[in-house]
Amino acid sequence: MTELKRTPLHSLHTQLGAKMVPFAGYEMPVQYPLGVKKEHEHTRQQCGLFDVSHMGQILVSGDGVADALETLIPADLVGLKVGQQRYGLFTGTEGGIIDDLMVVNAGDHFYLVVNAACKDQDIAHLRTNLGSTHQIDVLDRGLLALQGPQARDVMQRLCPAACDMTFMQHGRFSLAGHEVWISRSGYTGEDGFEISVAAEASQALAEALLAEPEVEAIGLGARDSLRLEAGLCLYGHDMDMTTTPVEASLIWAIGKPRRHGGERPAGFPGADIILHQVDAKDHSRKRVGLVGEGRAPVREGVTLVDESGQEIGQVTSGGFGPSVGKPVAMGYVERQWEAPGTTVFALVRGKSLPMTVTPMPFVEPGYYRG
Repeated sequence: MTELKRTPLHSLHTQLGAKMVPFAGYEMPVQYPLGVKKEHEHTRQQCGLFDVSHMGQILVSGDGVADALETLIPADLVGLKVGQQRYGLFTGTEGGIIDDLMVVNAGDHFYLVVNAACKDQDIAHLRTNLGSTHQIDVLDRGLLALQGPQARDVMQRLCPAACDMTFMQHGRFSLAGHEVWISRSGYTGEDGFEISVAAEASQALAEALLAEPEVEAIGLGARDSLRLEAGLCLYGHDMDMTTTPVEASLIWAIGKPRRHGGERPAGFPGADIILHQVDAKDHSRKRVGLVGEGRAPVREGVTLVDESGQEIGQVTSGGFGPSVGKPVAMGYVERQWEAPGTTVFALVRGKSLPMTVTPMPFVEPGYYRG
């Protein structure tokens, strides 16, 4: 057994009474004494603090760094202004998704945040493809996410300058006496801030944030239910190397200049397959949102069928949505079943539970756009 890694906040989690579980090679808090449901509700109503220090933080620098990254990522990075952040995908030669990530134009370099479970392969991918022409620096820093409608109130007291940013902007600030990098973004569907800080300052910063009356520590359990209600994918579940961005309903992550007819079409791995799907719309399946009846949750791996019992798809993420008040899920269905309002059936413990194909997100986003 490989020994689990620990984030810089491990001792704080144990002090706070967290239940720790293995996750992506790390020992992480799945919940605190408040409990998953109340942690979820607190984040939706007030403000939650998440430890996401297990994520990979990478700097890429060198001449023409945006053009270089576009050889691996189908987003429009050349057009990304300094201080802006964009969602991106690493794609494979067969059109599948290697990982999803956040990309920041930080001026003389780009700052990437990648998934914990994929970071070693992502770093290798960058070094193999760009390492001979560009510098790849892997950072050892803490990463905190302050999320919820009252996150702005907290930041207004501790770092008012950060409140001038809008959704998907990035900057460098002083927060509670610590030099930090902050992006106005997150994984909950709420307004919020993701804060990168020196590893040795992580606990002091977390304690300063938790001292604010609106803030509670939130674990992986509520993080998952929050992101599911927000319609956000979890890599390895809702997308992977067998899934193209088009099938995953992520066409918007392919920048318009990178598509056929754009200024810089293709140039990324799998472009022929992916852009053919964009243009021809001949892919056979699609990621959709699903809302159930009653209270029985429909979990990952459940088979979806039509009225006659013919298999038409599978659930990739699912549970009971505390803010929605109903079971919610996302999964893949054959294209003829993708239209909102379509009824499909989930096979759960021998029962056929009706679910309605529903646009995502399942909750109204709270992102601050100015």
